[in-house]
Amino acid sequence: MTKEGYMSGCRVALLAGGKSGEREVSLASGEGARKALEEAGYDVTVLDPASKDDLKRLIDGPFDVVFLCLHGKYGEDGTVQGLLETIGLPYTGSGVWSSALAMDKAKSKQFYQMEGIPTPPSMTLHRGEPYDAKALVADLGSHCVVKPATEGSALGVRIVEGADEIEQALDEVFKIDNEVLVERYIKGKELTVAVIGGEELEALPIIEIVAKNDFYDYESKYAPGGSQHICPAPLSAETTSYIQDLAVRAHRVLSCSGVSRSDFILEDDGSCWILETNTIPGMTETSLLPDAARAAGISFPELCAKLVRYALEK
Repeated sequence: MTKEGYMSGCRVALLAGGKSGEREVSLASGEGARKALEEAGYDVTVLDPASKDDLKRLIDGPFDVVFLCLHGKYGEDGTVQGLLETIGLPYTGSGVWSSALAMDKAKSKQFYQMEGIPTPPSMTLHRGEPYDAKALVADLGSHCVVKPATEGSALGVRIVEGADEIEQALDEVFKIDNEVLVERYIKGKELTVAVIGGEELEALPIIEIVAKNDFYDYESKYAPGGSQHICPAPLSAETTSYIQDLAVRAHRVLSCSGVSRSDFILEDDGSCWILETNTIPGMTETSLLPDAARAAGISFPELCAKLVRYALEK
């Protein structure tokens, strides 16, 4: 391994695709990571876990490490991590428990609260259970965010006003997920902070996201020109340090490994709220993690090499 962390000839199985609603994003992440890993000197084989043949190739090997570019259910929720633990292959990112925990926004919020990390007030609802939309408004305010508890990439997220819109949004979102989070809407700057490392953690420069739409939705995330990334975010040194510390604490309280990316809202009065933590951040050309790494002087190939190294050191 060179001083940059590259391991020439290391056999990497790169998993991308899968069966979740984020399949296309995952494939795009996989293509970006493949190019970067090959540039770093790795021997890369791209496999799609939606294919039985590719799963057999993964199990038969031989591979030294698995690089995960799977997003959403079955890839980011601990499922594939459990398979890799069973067959004894090291892999990038967080383990089974941490992946499952971070994927569940409702449970993650409980851990943030235990750690004293501010997170917007919310209520968790389950399909088939009765609810009172007017009571939700009384508890959370009339301006709310309705979102699936276990989806990523802003899939299914609705910003609503009043009880009628909450009911309408719940009808739609329950078609996507059995568990739905209704959260108080917080107006402010959208920020994201990536954390990388093994035993020693490093918070990368904060990115401010200026979305073309009202919020950072699926289109804003992945369409060219859908959002502007300002990195480093124009914040005071004190505010920057505070938010980076929150991101590191979120990484630790969820027992993440290798990499995470936490999303925040910063209000005009300086209040900062964590929304969620992603354990497999996107690796497309418009993705946030590579942008933050570049701002820290870490090239895309160097970033991927670091993630491989953290996986092998676990």
